[in-house]
Formats: sequence, C-alpha cells, structure tokens
Amino acid sequence: MNEQPNTFDPASLASDYLGEAATLLAHDDPFPGGAVVPPIYQTSLFTFANYADMADTFAGRRKQPIYSRGDNPTVMEFEARVAALEGAEAARGFSSGMAAISATVLAFVGAGERMVAVRNCYGDAYRLFERLFPRLHIKVDYVDGSDPDAVAAALPGAKLLYLESPTSMMFELQDLEHLTRLAKEQGIVTTIDNSWATPVFQKPISHGVDLVLHSASKYLSGHSDTVAGVVAGSAAHIKHINEQTYSQLGGKLSPFEGWLLLRGLRTLPLRLPHHMKSGLTIAERLKAHGKVERVNHPAYSNHPGKKTLAGYAGLFSFEVTEDVDIPAFVDALKYFRIGVSWGGHESLVVPAKASLEQTPGINSMARFDVSPRTIRFNVGLENVEDLWADIAQAFDKSKK
Repeated sequence: MNEQPNTFDPASLASDYLGEAATLLAHDDPFPGGAVVPPIYQTSLFTFANYADMADTFAGRRKQPIYSRGDNPTVMEFEARVAALEGAEAARGFSSGMAAISATVLAFVGAGERMVAVRNCYGDAYRLFERLFPRLHIKVDYVDGSDPDAVAAALPGAKLLYLESPTSMMFELQDLEHLTRLAKEQGIVTTIDNSWATPVFQKPISHGVDLVLHSASKYLSGHSDTVAGVVAGSAAHIKHINEQTYSQLGGKLSPFEGWLLLRGLRTLPLRLPHHMKSGLTIAERLKAHGKVERVNHPAYSNHPGKKTLAGYAGLFSFEVTEDVDIPAFVDALKYFRIGVSWGGHESLVVPAKASLEQTPGINSMARFDVSPRTIRFNVGLENVEDLWADIAQAFDKSKK
C-alpha cells in the first residue's frame, strides 16, 4: 500500500453524504397510531380475509406478507431504508452477513461454474468459498483486486466478480468503476461487501456495482447486539435472489433484529464521523511510533479506488516491529477488548496470526501478504486520548 501525507480534514470530508443520510434515517412518515418508532410485527404468519385474497397473493396479483420467512413489515422497513441509502431499487435482509453472501453468490453461480474474488476478502466468505464451494463444484479464483490487469485476465468465463473495497485485514482498494466496466463487457454480475464504508461513505451502485452486501451486525447496527446481513441492488437482481435461494436457504431476518437495525441506522451518520476522526488520530500516531513498521489504512493509499470513498471507518491494521511481543501487547490492552467483529461502540483488537489459524491448510494465496506481525484495531466511541494512552502503555509492556 502506497503512503501519502494526511492532508484532509475529517470534520468536512463527508459532510454532504452525512447530511443526506441523516435526514433519510431520522425522518419518518407517521406509523400506525402516530408512533414515531415502527412497530415490531412479531408474528410468524399473516392471514387473509377471504379465499380470493389468498389466491391473488399467491399468484402475485396482490401484495401482502404471507409468512415471516418471506416478508415481514418490520424487516421490510429496514430493507427499504438500506435500499434508499445505497441508491438501490430493492434490498433483502438476512439472519447474518454470511447468509446474505451465501444466498447472493449461489443465486448467480452454479455447479460447474466459476467466480472471481479479490484476495484478502472477509475470512468467513473465504472459508465458504474454499470449504463448501468445491463440494458444489464451484471454482473460485482469487486475484489482487488493486491490479485491474490481473482482474481482467481472470474474468473470461466467470459468472460473478466478488469485490470488497477495502479488503479485510490489509485494507487494499479497488477501482470500482474500472472493474465493473470490465465485468459488464462480459455480462458478469458484480457484488461488493460494503460493510466497512457503509452507504454513508461509499455508494458502489453509483459506480457500476450490481449488488451491495453488508454484514449489518457491524456499523449499520452499531451496538454489538445484532447479527444480520443485507443485500441491495436492482429489483430484478433481488427478485432473482428471492426466487433462487432466499426462501429455500431460510436465512431470514427476524422482526426484532430488523427493529434493532432500524434503531441503529438512525444514529449511523452521527457515529461514523466519531469512528473516522478517532481512527485517523490513532493511525497517525501509530505511523510515527518507533515500534510500528506499517499502517494499513485507506487514507494513506494513492490507489484510484480511493476516489469512491467519502470518508473512513475506524477499522484498520498495522504491522509491528520484530521486538514487540504481540501476545504481551494484546494482553496489556485495557480499553481494546480481544474479540472479532467490529463497528460497535467498543474498541477491539485482533492479532492476524491468531485470526488466520481459522483457515489452516487451505489456499493461502487468498490471504496474500498478511504478515503474522499484523494487528487489527476497531476504534470505538471511547475518548481517543484514553485509547492512545492504553496503546502506549501496552507497547511499554510488550518489549521482548
């Protein structure tokens, strides 16, 4: 990753995006009874007034929820908000990010077919591609998504291009407009995991991406109390997912979690600037620290893919010098809890070496260039000076 000086103002970087999202997420038409918060439709099924209504609904001539494994009004409200944020025609909520990824990819790639994925994609997506897909006779080729020539060489004959910008752990960027143009020339569906940037800081559909995926457990929820996923795109693509995989795989989003996500979305434009400012402050100080060799943060990249980002999340990684005892450093942290996931109020730390133990013995090239001396931080909502003091004391206690 090429580095450059930090020359931007975090307070003004994403002002237009934040203002647009704030009004969209805070303003509602009245809900039943004048409620300012949508009701939770905690029901498994919906009944019909008569035979004709049921027959017309089943035949598609009439729109009404039938069963909450399909549509549920609370979940539909969440889906509509995400679609509006992403500039999409429709969206579909799922019980987890992996349920969204599985249903989306399997709706467009079948037995005997091939897809292309960027290297260093989300770990569980990688494990899905490497452990389950071979049993389904689906081939996955991994490429350096920051190199458009490498992507172009891999695309012929593929059914789907799977992007993630920035990537997990290494935070590599992709030029979305260039890559989606290459894919469209060959009729290849494009998907992207947009969990890091959120629709507030990156709108992939406006840059040519067909389908946008989120682990809604992360920033969309923001409270570390929900596991959920969502995919947004054209009405035709979402209809195809609904017909091919959604109901059959059964990874539906529950009404209560849909309601929690609606609550989380309301504060998304307020939380993200805090994550961004604190994350950049910590990243800048780590860059200047004698025990840090490299900081992997999109803010320091010269890659063309940076142009689609209107702001930066609080998740990034850095590589420490050989004389840092990583287990001692991690154990000495007080405000950074040791744990997976990210996007909530709490700060978290994940050492790459421990994380990569989840995928022993399978295609290591997909985890290319991840040094065992890499550490990932999720910078939460705590006071940034408290966080930096915590990091400083952990470095002091981690000398070999």
